[in-house]
Amino acid sequence: MALNERDCFTESIEMKAMSLRCPQCGHRDDYQIKWLLREKKERMPGGGDQRDRALFEKLRDHLYRVDDTVNCNKCRRRFEIPSHQSMIFLDD
Repeated sequence: MALNERDCFTESIEMKAMSLRCPQCGHRDDYQIKWLLREKKERMPGGGDQRDRALFEKLRDHLYRVDDTVNCNKCRRRFEIPSHQSMIFLDD
């Protein structure tokens, strides 16, 4: 059975401030964005063959953005968070 990537991480929710600009009114402000913190476990879960061990060694801690949209604090319109900021690898 193949190794499930989710079994290799401990997950927790984290809120981080992000400075965003509303495309409708141009107002810039800091918004609290929800991120999923995925930290690699110390040991590989349950057995696994050589390919699974190689995959486990390549995994890194990272943040994955959960929120896709926010509401502007000034005009109250909903706008999308740029997708190029959806995942951040953390340094070891």
